[in-house]
Formats: sequence, structure tokens, C-alpha cells
Amino acid sequence: MLRLAASWVWDFWIADDGDRFHLYFLKASRALLDPDRRHWRATIGHATSEDLISWTEHADAVIPDDSPAFDDLATWTGSVVRQDDGTWRMFYTAVSRDDGGVAQRISSVVSDDLFTWRREDGRQVLEPDPRWYETAETRQWPDQAWRDPWVFRNDGTWHMLITARANQGDPDDRGVIGHATSPDLVSWAVQPPLSEPGAGFGHLEVVQTVTVDGRPVGLFSCLGSELSEERRNRDRTGGVWAFPADSLTGPFDTAQSYQITDEQLYVGRLVQDRSGAWHLLAFHNSDGSGGWIGEISDPRPVSWVDGRLTIHGSDAVPAEQLRVGS
Repeated sequence: MLRLAASWVWDFWIADDGDRFHLYFLKASRALLDPDRRHWRATIGHATSEDLISWTEHADAVIPDDSPAFDDLATWTGSVVRQDDGTWRMFYTAVSRDDGGVAQRISSVVSDDLFTWRREDGRQVLEPDPRWYETAETRQWPDQAWRDPWVFRNDGTWHMLITARANQGDPDDRGVIGHATSPDLVSWAVQPPLSEPGAGFGHLEVVQTVTVDGRPVGLFSCLGSELSEERRNRDRTGGVWAFPADSLTGPFDTAQSYQITDEQLYVGRLVQDRSGAWHLLAFHNSDGSGGWIGEISDPRPVSWVDGRLTIHGSDAVPAEQLRVGS
């Protein structure tokens, strides 16, 4: 487990260099006292581990840029991939002081060693295409949802899955999986979403698709307060959700999503250990009594049970405690 004495930690992502796992995570000082203040003060921390359990913290990986800049307020959730030349590229979410953090954008930094990251001149800043997505100007939500890039290569093309909202549908039911593609990780083209609005979610945070024991599956997170009214009446609570997938690149039927945790765990990530076994890590969110925790869990084994991804271990929530959506 990762718990920092000086900082809360929450959303995270992992890179594997073959010897060590590199954990990147959002962090903010506990001196803020109120964890709801953390979002506008987030930086990207860094820790390493050989077993996904014991972590060694290092210097922060990415902090907000000097003003004026599109990322001068806070740096949020992303992912890391290795480029063909052996260097690494981290995609991350950025918010700016200029618009009070309303507009979310995606960009990247590069590294030779996963420790020191540098901003490139002329790097692309990816924004939602109004043909398909809500923007800061057209939003029916508190902010422009365009964040949490999950990047991977499939059949020679790089794909980015994005937390986004469609530009149509009921305001509380517009959450979709946004999509962009690239031939080289540098130049990106925004594509139509890979899921449809109306699935019951105001937004689908921190999307991930992987193949677990030969079966593709997707994950995202959504709190109960951000479900559509219909799904909230049925499922009552949020947490980490899984959805069936025929491929890693969609399209996806997120209306068939089912809960694998309640809100005590959030932002689940599927990770493969050195033995090849799959585990879920998440951050400890709610303490069950209205308090917020802000630390990252130990890995919990996952497997397929009756066609559904299931978590095992003390952090798992018994299936009978989850009212699974259809």
C-alpha cells in the first residue's frame, strides 16, 4: 500500500520497465485540511516497486508549468507508454488558471529514464471536437470533461481512450468513452466516441481496456452522485465498473457495465505482476462513514466468475452487497 505522511494520493497509473513498476499518482498536501481542495493543487508524484506492494517514493514527476500556460493550474490523470526509440511518453490532463480550470486538455511529456520528464516545444494540446463532444462553451456539466488519457497500440495504430461527454442526450447521461488516434504518439486526431450516451453515467472516469486471461475487458469509475437519475435509483452507489468488450478498441456497450467495487475503492487499474497474474489496484476513497482517505491499495487478485470480472481479497466487496446494473 502507498500512504504518504505529507500528502493525499488518489488517481494513479503504472509503467513497467521490466525490473520495476513505476507508479505515477495525483498528490496534494494534507496541510490543505479539506480534501475537496486537492484538485486545484494536484501534482504528479512518483514511486517504484518490485512487487506492487512495497513502494519507494521519488521526486515528483510533473508539476504545473509557469504561467501563462495551458497546464499552469494543476496536472491530472494520464498514462505512460514506451516509444519505439526506447524513450517514454507520459500523457496527462491539464487545467489552466486562465479559465479557472473549466476546460480540460490533454498533452504529453517525455523521459529517458521514467524519473525526469521534460516538456517539448510545439507539443500538441488535444481538445474535444465539438462535432461529437461537449466543450467548455456547450457543456451541460460543471466542467468540460476531456481527461484521463489511456494510450496503447493496437494493430500498428496508437489509440487514446478519454473521459468525455457527448454533445447530445440528457445532461446527467452524456458520459462516453472519447477516442483519438495517432501514427506516432505525436500527432493526434480526435475521433467519434467509442460508446453511446444514455448508458447511465454523467461521465466515465479513468477508462482502461486490457486483455485478462485471454478476454478483453474495460474498467472505469463513476461515483453515485454522478450516475444518471435512472441508474442511481437502480444501483444506488458508485465505484469501479467493468464492461464487456469484444476488442480493446471498441465500440463498447457501456450500458452493460457492472460494479466490481463500491465507493470505498475508486480508480481501479488492472495490472499484471511478474508471474503473469492479474490484479486490481485502486485508491482508498471513502471510509464508509463519509470520510475521505487518499491512499493506494495493495493489489487484489482478479479472475472471471460466471463471465464477470471479480476481485478477491480483503479489499473486495462481496457481490451480494453490490446491486449490479443490467
